[in-house]
Amino acid sequence: MAYFSKAIDTTLLGAGAKAGVEIWCIENLQLVPVPRSSHGKFFSGSAYIILNTVLLKSGSPEHDIHYWLGKDAKEVDSALASDKALELDEALGSHTVQYREVQGQETEKFLSYFKPCIIPIEGVFSLGPGHVNTETYQVTVLTCKGDRAVHVKEFVGDPDVGEFWSLFGGYAPIPRDLASAVPEQPDISTVKLFWITTQGKLCQIETDNLSKEMLNSNKCYMLDCGAELFIWMGRSTSITERKTAISAVEDFVRSQGRSVGTHITFLTEGSETPLFRSYFDRWPQKVEPKLYEEGRGKVAAIFKQSGYDVKELPEEDCQPCIDCSGTLKVWRVNADEVSLIPVAEQMKFYSGDCYIVQYTYAGLEREENLFYAWLGCRSALAQIVEGREPEQFFSITQKLIIFKGGMSIRYKRSTAEKGIPDETFDDTKTALFRVQGKSLNNMQAIQVDQVSSSLNSSYCYILKTQTSVFTWAGNLSSARDQDLVDRMLDLINVCISLFLTDLVLIPAFAQLMHLPFHLQPTWQPILVREGSEPEHLWNALGGKGEYPREKEIARFTEDPHLFTCVSTEGDFKVKEIFNFSQDDLTTEDVLVLDCHSEIYVWIGRHSTIGSKQEAFTIGLKFLETDILIEGLSLETPIYVVTEAYEPPLFTRFFDWDSSKANMIGNSFERKLAILNGRAKKMEAPLGGSWKAYSMETTPNSYRSRSVGPNGVARSISPASSVLGSRLKSSDNRRFSSPPPIPAKLFSGSSPDLGDTAKGPHAPSINTSPQVHESQDGPNLNIYPYERLKVVSSDPVTGIDVTRRETYLSDEEFQDVFKMTRSAFYQLPKWRRNKLKMSLNLF
Repeated sequence: MAYFSKAIDTTLLGAGAKAGVEIWCIENLQLVPVPRSSHGKFFSGSAYIILNTVLLKSGSPEHDIHYWLGKDAKEVDSALASDKALELDEALGSHTVQYREVQGQETEKFLSYFKPCIIPIEGVFSLGPGHVNTETYQVTVLTCKGDRAVHVKEFVGDPDVGEFWSLFGGYAPIPRDLASAVPEQPDISTVKLFWITTQGKLCQIETDNLSKEMLNSNKCYMLDCGAELFIWMGRSTSITERKTAISAVEDFVRSQGRSVGTHITFLTEGSETPLFRSYFDRWPQKVEPKLYEEGRGKVAAIFKQSGYDVKELPEEDCQPCIDCSGTLKVWRVNADEVSLIPVAEQMKFYSGDCYIVQYTYAGLEREENLFYAWLGCRSALAQIVEGREPEQFFSITQKLIIFKGGMSIRYKRSTAEKGIPDETFDDTKTALFRVQGKSLNNMQAIQVDQVSSSLNSSYCYILKTQTSVFTWAGNLSSARDQDLVDRMLDLINVCISLFLTDLVLIPAFAQLMHLPFHLQPTWQPILVREGSEPEHLWNALGGKGEYPREKEIARFTEDPHLFTCVSTEGDFKVKEIFNFSQDDLTTEDVLVLDCHSEIYVWIGRHSTIGSKQEAFTIGLKFLETDILIEGLSLETPIYVVTEAYEPPLFTRFFDWDSSKANMIGNSFERKLAILNGRAKKMEAPLGGSWKAYSMETTPNSYRSRSVGPNGVARSISPASSVLGSRLKSSDNRRFSSPPPIPAKLFSGSSPDLGDTAKGPHAPSINTSPQVHESQDGPNLNIYPYERLKVVSSDPVTGIDVTRRETYLSDEEFQDVFKMTRSAFYQLPKWRRNKLKMSLNLF
């Protein structure tokens, strides 16, 4: 929504109302719109304003403003363009990011709006009467540099030699190296912060560490980062103060002998970019729920807590992006073996165990496979934060109950060695389950600590004691939540039947799925609404206590960001691709699609990555780097996707053209084939490429149809009905794919860093994505610094390569880092990463 005052040019009326690029040019000291047919053509004698508007998934618009200055533009036009950009920012509510662009030194974000490149034109733009922007055609040689965002400059050659150039009306040799038109930036070892007074004076703020608290909403500041300058403008400053600040910074650039192409970014308070925030220690994370959702939740809470029966509008249905009626197989990792879980028990996980999930479903042209590694929060080898499962995982499992404890040898051994009680669920123990979900085909019951602080007004719970069963409905829970409790109560009841009897569960499970619910008479629940709890309910929870009572607002799916990733000899570089499309998936590259709640590592067929394990490590490094400063958890699910086998999970983020997906050759060969009109498709994968495991090797006679947890017939292997079967190597195996290898699942260690860092990484895994929970990891082995270095001649194997420093002894850590371990983990993450890189530990 735009806001206009007398100080804002009326030409900007309606700007930013629609998604896309809008352009204006300064002509005769007036702002005039540039027709869409001329977008991408920029006259070197003019100054322009460019607005790019993107509609986010939350429904709110995001604006970026650029003002572009041609190399021959008049100073008065350049100054006016700067002022008009500020006016446009105010018109859009002062929530934009503004960039100063100089011809030949444009930012990649700006160039990404005009693919394949912008076209520089000599002269001045004009839309006045009698003026037509027709250029007299001149033969010009242009240099093009860049991969996805292309910089274009006129090439000046020597007219005395070169027969080739006669075809273009003159001669020009090709020099070996074109001298840079931009002088090198001065070497500035430290970032400096300046306060800009209302008179335009820059006053440096002396400090060793920058913090957000140093920025006052009533002032403007300049952050000098050497190659780039930031102007931060407090939300309470006026347009006049902001114009003064910009003029002061431009004078600073000239007086310091900086390049005229120095990048300057203008930020209004609240619109700080990740790069700007990275220079500050512990910049607070901001969570801004959608205003409507927040207001609706508060109003509903007020009425519900007053005793009114409130009927809420239905929430937006989260539709799965793949077919969820395929084949599901689950293995439990048990020491060095994996055991296939019977179909009837696939809905039952233990938080002390680890599982491998294979889901096979029908794709558009072939059968697709999706693998998950689910690591329990109490599993002995990992500390992973509970609740990181992606929504697609729940859509596939459909009904899932997560019990405390575990059945694996590793869990039992771990509890015995640590002397901690075995929490494995049985019918004699008090148990509290939180119920969540989106529908009857997507619901979960998770056993939580049986204490009052585990309750939340936004959820429903099932409390089972030795004498009673309660269903507790929070005041902010919906009718759908309460319906899920009734259905989940029956499922838990069936599972407990397995603990109490030797009956085979499969008939009871099938009966439950085909007939109406409430068939099992074991539990007769007592319905309790929040605020009317009996005393013995609180006694079962160890006494009445405080718990969250505010409405939990579901976060919107983050708009994805695409990055190129290069990892060579310990040097890990990440670069964002702006305004990305399918064409940016170049076959020689490794890319990461960051969706915040999950990431996808895309591996090109001609990239140097040799295995999915290596790709998974790149994903972990990306999470560690957290380039957008968005608070990425190291336990974020990671999907590894290979070129030509992109699943709908991945392609939904693109305007996908399947005809481009399987082309032959490298990037140049493919583009050349397209230009010549003879693009070819791949008939088969390249040698050594990673085709996903499929059921193509399973004869049809060995496939059967069975009822899945949702009551829908699923195609499963007959071997799924074998209780407790172990997968061992044999010639007559009839499973659709070879079982994953436990050694790969647990090839990494999990450092115990306490609360000084985000927590250790998940163990390495050869398939992806991983979905997991967490608890403290084991004690670490100690290795010498020389063996832990990335470039070591005798490297250590089987360690978490993203946290090499944790394997140093305390003495060697202090000797190498020149500080204590606790002091190191108090540093901002970007400083820790930079220090580790300098020591060849990252």
